[in-house]
Amino acid sequence: MLNEIKDRANDKMQKALNNLNESLGGLRAGRANPHILDKVTVDYYGAATAINQLASVAVPEARMITIQPYDSTSISAIEKAILTADLGFNPSNDGKIIRLIVPELTEERRKELVKLTKKYGEECKVAMRNIRRKAVQDLKDAEKEGLISEDELHQGEKEIQKLTDDEVKNIEGVLKEKEAEIMAV
Repeated sequence: MLNEIKDRANDKMQKALNNLNESLGGLRAGRANPHILDKVTVDYYGAATAINQLASVAVPEARMITIQPYDSTSISAIEKAILTADLGFNPSNDGKIIRLIVPELTEERRKELVKLTKKYGEECKVAMRNIRRKAVQDLKDAEKEGLISEDELHQGEKEIQKLTDDEVKNIEGVLKEKEAEIMAV
């Protein structure tokens, strides 16, 4: 029972950390990153379709993203989707490939992105604390029902606290890495 609760909490914490990594991956750090386009959908024959399902997305240079549609008739729809997504890009195409030039970030914009990074990190830490609280409550409920002893309850609380502390350290590491990436000129 104790391991089951701990494993469930660990799984939820890993999902929260993955969610943080996805959110941070979508932040533009002055360098071309194909994940910037992950949330952009194209109206393709009446269905909202992700760009990476319609085209090959590549980063040939540090400041350029190329999008090569599998179906050349979808170029205008992809361009329109990028413009309406308001990512700050002005797509250009040669009939076969769409090129996105990633502009340099200003110091002010970098600071805004660092604040946003910290906000995402804080949201993830809150999620971790909520997962911990739920796991501890599950342990207390199991102890009341007689499924685990009082000693196992205390041991479980310690293990879950250690798990939470480790995950918070992981979050801090991810945030420091992203901040360094954003502030690098």
